[in-house]
Amino acid sequence: MEFQDVVRRRRMVRKFTDEPVSDESIQRIMRNAVRGPSAGFSQGQGFLVLQGESLKRLNEMFEFWAGEDAKTAPVVVIPFSAKDIYLDRYAQDDKGWTDRDESHWPVPYWDIDTGMAALLILQTAVDEGLGAVFFGTDKDEWPKLREAFGVPDIYVPIGMIAIGHPAEEGVSEGASPRTRKRTKFEDMVHWGQWT
Repeated sequence: MEFQDVVRRRRMVRKFTDEPVSDESIQRIMRNAVRGPSAGFSQGQGFLVLQGESLKRLNEMFEFWAGEDAKTAPVVVIPFSAKDIYLDRYAQDDKGWTDRDESHWPVPYWDIDTGMAALLILQTAVDEGLGAVFFGTDKDEWPKLREAFGVPDIYVPIGMIAIGHPAEEGVSEGASPRTRKRTKFEDMVHWGQWT
């Protein structure tokens, strides 16, 4: 598939068939995810891929994630960011922020880079002929999630991504694009000066 087709076809898919996702597709999706940008090549991301029994455990233990339709996806990827890895990396000699002070960072690049990796997951799913949806998590459930799946405390889930074969065409039922129009290109992109 051409890249422009991937960009145009990318949408949040909330309903999935029961067809399994091939191991080859999941490998390709995750290999692309780790190729995302990383400030200072810190590589402060981690990804938990849940399928089969581990996904069944997620569904049994947590009610906080996604709607009932999305829970039918055969794969869920949880992208995690790790601020400490970035702070440690930038305290090294070639960066020199030995105080590890977060004020050096105008925005949390650990979350931004992990968000870019999540977009690569969503785009690669499209390229594989699959559907995917990104959704948030309940912060109060993070300790339980970490404990259930052995995730170290330094890792923060930025959301979850359900992946599978789409069971619907077009925009998901009840999705915002049905009730809201896309903002005009010229209202979002400013050339040379904002106004």
